Amino acid sequence: MILITGGAGFIGSNFVLQWLAAQDEAVVNLDKLTYAGNLRNLDSLRGDARHFFVRGDIDDPELVSQLLREHRPRAVLNFAAESHVDRSILGPAEFVRTNIHGTFTMLEAARAYWAGLEGEAKQGFRFLQVSTDEVYGSLGADDAAFCETTAYAPNSPYAASKAAADHMVRAYHHTYGLPTLTTNCSNNYGPFQFPEKLIPLVILNALAGKPLPIYGDGLNVRDWLFVDDHCSGIRRVLEAGRPGEVYNIGGNSEKNNLEVVRTLCAALDELRPAAKPYASLITYVKDRPGHDRRYAIDAARIRRDLAWQPAENFAGGMRRTVQWYLDHQEWVASVTSGEYQKWMSANYQERGAA
Repeated sequence: MILITGGAGFIGSNFVLQWLAAQDEAVVNLDKLTYAGNLRNLDSLRGDARHFFVRGDIDDPELVSQLLREHRPRAVLNFAAESHVDRSILGPAEFVRTNIHGTFTMLEAARAYWAGLEGEAKQGFRFLQVSTDEVYGSLGADDAAFCETTAYAPNSPYAASKAAADHMVRAYHHTYGLPTLTTNCSNNYGPFQFPEKLIPLVILNALAGKPLPIYGDGLNVRDWLFVDDHCSGIRRVLEAGRPGEVYNIGGNSEKNNLEVVRTLCAALDELRPAAKPYASLITYVKDRPGHDRRYAIDAARIRRDLAWQPAENFAGGMRRTVQWYLDHQEWVASVTSGEYQKWMSANYQERGAA
């Protein structure tokens, strides 16, 4: 049995589906079901006794402790987080509460639970923190990629909240001996991603004939990682990672935002042709405050020490993603509610042209 937090969100739900497809070990799934958490992501697990869902908050110490006592997991994987940079700029308080204090609550409960274990159960227990490359700050065009020893320099409230959580995880290992693992990933994309993020936003806007908003000059660079590869990397770290270590998980696919959008448009031109090329909808909007110029992940440690590398390339992953959104319009309709439209208005329509 393992305990996962945030398992109804984008990355968490993909992980749960991959985990249960690969093995029979049960999952306790704790998720608050905020706007980005969606049980429909897990529809294929209805009636599956291996999946035990609990709606609740990681910042609820009594609930977390109760779940640990009742289910006796061999590992805790903390996916739960507020994760959208733009939302953190408009409202940082929830990021502090969930990402920092929520992680602290999880660590405290895990420490007490682990202290009561004995023998192989205690030796084998792991607390895995799922983090981001954004904690490292921004790179120049010619700078070396982020590695596990790169100094933290977060530039957004979101990144700062994740950095604080990572530091707490590190401290609980070094102070209390809690067997922790931390993974820092590059930008994920794939099925079930909430359409506030660039890739699903562009796909949905293109299909609706709406402008495709690109911040600034569109040349901000990210390393792109297909979500299935991220999940397999986390599974490998949980299986063989050394307690106290950090492992960067990257996709070996550095692309600027304009390249990403043009790739999506080309895939849509092929899979769902329209009267005009979708790239004609590209629109430049005012950049967001403090927009980091470049992220890049050096994944040499996980490749060398744990023999892991991504299976999907950028072009293939993007085409699979476009096809998934085309095939799941009912899911899209279920998540693009009135609250989503309010967010789009606040973040894009009021932003104006670049």
